[in-house]
Amino acid sequence: MLTADKVKQIAREAGADIVAIGPVSRLEGAPKQYDARYMLPSAKSIIAFGFRHARGCFRGIEEGTFFSAYNTMGYASINYIYQPYVLCQVARAIEDEGYDALPLPNNFPWNAVNVGGQGTLEESQKANPGMSRPPAPGKPAPNVFIQLRIACFAAGLGEIGFSKMFLSKQFGPRQRLAAILTDAEFDYDEQYEPGTVCDKCMACVHACTGNAIPTDRMIKIRVGDRDVEWADIDMKKCSTFFCGGAPEKNPFCTTEEDREKFGATVGVAQAHKCKPVYMYSRALEGAAGCIRACMIHLEEQGKIASQFENRFRKKKQWTMETP
Repeated sequence: MLTADKVKQIAREAGADIVAIGPVSRLEGAPKQYDARYMLPSAKSIIAFGFRHARGCFRGIEEGTFFSAYNTMGYASINYIYQPYVLCQVARAIEDEGYDALPLPNNFPWNAVNVGGQGTLEESQKANPGMSRPPAPGKPAPNVFIQLRIACFAAGLGEIGFSKMFLSKQFGPRQRLAAILTDAEFDYDEQYEPGTVCDKCMACVHACTGNAIPTDRMIKIRVGDRDVEWADIDMKKCSTFFCGGAPEKNPFCTTEEDREKFGATVGVAQAHKCKPVYMYSRALEGAAGCIRACMIHLEEQGKIASQFENRFRKKKQWTMETP
């Protein structure tokens, strides 16, 4: 018999760190282009998975000495190796019991919507007519984009923090997400009560290199029986500074040309000098606010289960003279 405990056991044995299961009905009211139910109309359940970042992947960025680990071992290896393997193992087990399973790793190409979130909330929910067209009136255009953070919140895996980062009781902001949709039904996990992990300390706001996290503009939605909100992130700033737009935090910025191109618009900046590795743009800023500052705060407050022998930050953060 296929049970929630059995599914979670298979997932953890295959390599997932955390797993939760919730009903698809909690996604009621989602915009069509973000509604996972169009992917598998018979779906009854969302199985959500979290895969931890090794905390050591941030150490070289914290010290200003090694910048390749986060985007390769933190992004690419999880999204393109570990997630697909685990999802395949769990999907096979579900389908062996006679139920459909749609695995959804965090590596979606060909999206019909603006996955970066630039523009207003309404604009980000509309399909790009130059990308694809709906197969029938009333249906969304392919590809439907599942909002993994919202889906994983609906499943009970964690909550969405003030910085828009997904936070779990186990790792805080230090995980990547994936999901499976299935027509199997289970005993479901409860959704997090917003504020369970995030205490709105604003460490993310103060530490964000690009000042991309506002305190006066919020996105508010309802998921299941919970009201959820997060800061209306300036995604253009986030994308630029995350990839090295601040010369004082970018040791690869050595010339005036570097200063100009690292700070250019999204896309141009990400293609300059330090090229993408394994299809992922370099993360030179290392999520200074939304991951590192948040992680440090939650560890120090004892709000997450993942604890270490040594503090992560042992001295004042480094900075450089600008060229």
